[in-house]
Amino acid sequence: MAKKKNNKTTAEGKFRFDLDTCSKRKDLSGAVSLFESAVSQNFRLSNYHYNALLYLCSVSIDEPSSKTLALDYGFRIYDHMVSSGVAPNEATITAVARLAAAKNDGDLAFEVVRTMGKYELSPRLRTYGPALFWFCSNLEGEKAWAVEEHMVSVGLNPEEPELAALLKVSAEMGRGDKVYAYLHKLRAAVRSVSESTAEIIEGWFCGEAASEVGGVDCSLGGIEDVALRNGGGWHGQGWMGKGKWVVCRATVDSSGQCSSCGEKLATVDIDRAETETFAQSVAALAMEREVRSKFREFQDWLDKHADCEAIVDGANIGLYQQNFAEGGFSVPQQLDAVVKELYNRSQQKWPLVILHNKRFRKLSENVSNRNLLQQWLTQGVLYTTPNGSNDDWYWLYAAVKLKCLLVTNDEMRDHIFELLGSSFFLKWKERHQVRYTFVKGNVKLQMPPSYSLFIQESVKGTWHVPVSSESNEESLRTWLCITRPSSHELNDKPSANEETQEMDREMDRRQQCDFKLSSCKTEGLGNGSCENDTTSMTGKRKERSPSPSRYA
Repeated sequence: MAKKKNNKTTAEGKFRFDLDTCSKRKDLSGAVSLFESAVSQNFRLSNYHYNALLYLCSVSIDEPSSKTLALDYGFRIYDHMVSSGVAPNEATITAVARLAAAKNDGDLAFEVVRTMGKYELSPRLRTYGPALFWFCSNLEGEKAWAVEEHMVSVGLNPEEPELAALLKVSAEMGRGDKVYAYLHKLRAAVRSVSESTAEIIEGWFCGEAASEVGGVDCSLGGIEDVALRNGGGWHGQGWMGKGKWVVCRATVDSSGQCSSCGEKLATVDIDRAETETFAQSVAALAMEREVRSKFREFQDWLDKHADCEAIVDGANIGLYQQNFAEGGFSVPQQLDAVVKELYNRSQQKWPLVILHNKRFRKLSENVSNRNLLQQWLTQGVLYTTPNGSNDDWYWLYAAVKLKCLLVTNDEMRDHIFELLGSSFFLKWKERHQVRYTFVKGNVKLQMPPSYSLFIQESVKGTWHVPVSSESNEESLRTWLCITRPSSHELNDKPSANEETQEMDREMDRRQQCDFKLSSCKTEGLGNGSCENDTTSMTGKRKERSPSPSRYA
């Protein structure tokens, strides 16, 4: 079929062609002339025409020579659109909000966003941006916080640019409660912060307002319990300690120890509520795609065999590097080697291997394989998934539900696609996935890192903030180390000797950072190394009843 050509012979075709030409050339004057001509001739403009005109106005406000014309005609075009009964869409509202902010009218920028409800439109982050950033840059914190509250109410979560702006206005207004809240929202939203965000954080902790916040009346034991329930790495109970803060730039070694303050960073896991939500979402998605009764049968079986510390993706390991002419599913050389390695690491606790029934039956044709697989079934080490199923759902659900390690090199990109609504997926994956390789026939397990790459708030009230880096070498990553010499005083009054030692450590830390509290300079980096350290699994295990064979 021949491609339909744009009909420039009709009035509508010619108008659209000329308007598109103006847009490509960023010719605002030409577009305004077209608009005036269309109005004088009572030419009916469509949503496309209005949006093209408004977009051109919104991108012309940054040019001093065209800003006045863009603002004048931008609002005239929008008013004409509304009076003509042409319904706006999200792009329309975003363009008008930008024009309002450029006019120094943050209230109008926010008001136009709030009109989207009557048009049954769903806003995006970019729709809120003009009002939010205008209020933040003009120190109208209350209004900026109201924009964020409205954003969250419609199901949108601010990302680093929005959170950094909210953090900055909160800091500049001396609102320690808001700074604390936005630091935690930032912790939940990003793995590491940009350099510009790091400077905002430094600016807050170096200021006088920061030295005045604190004094949470809570025992250390209570704080530790809360941090544990949260998954580790933060407690969220408020500022601890009192007095001035010390801000240094440091590195973290492979064991998770900060080169500046010596504190060991935590491994951050998703909390109990998130774990249950995650497990439920995986189960719900699995039962949409699997035979519901078969997956429920697996859930019931798993409830009775819940005492294991590792789930093994059998197919992923058995087929590892087997893509050559004589290659095939390697049970004794690879899968059995991984199972034994996990058994030895975990004080003789068997892992759970998940394997598809079709592959199980094929492997059982080999006598040596069959003997080993039958032994695993008898010991409850193996679960075979039913015909027609996707075994990925089974091993993922088991690992989440049992809160244990998952041995696979699968990047789980398909699962991430399905679970986009689960913001904690990457956090869970970092904490629970064990990767592997074979070196000269010997299995090498790469255990989860000994610390997590997230903003961390310790039970002592100190903060560690990872800064984004172009390097993949974690030993080179810069962290903000934020301590308070008196943060321990809420929980423990040190002895005279301990107090002297603490003062000595504090003096060393300040010298190490080349840091002056009064001027808040942050030159100097601590030294550290980062190698992938391996951690062992611990715990005891009860004997498990035999696993059912799915091929029966």
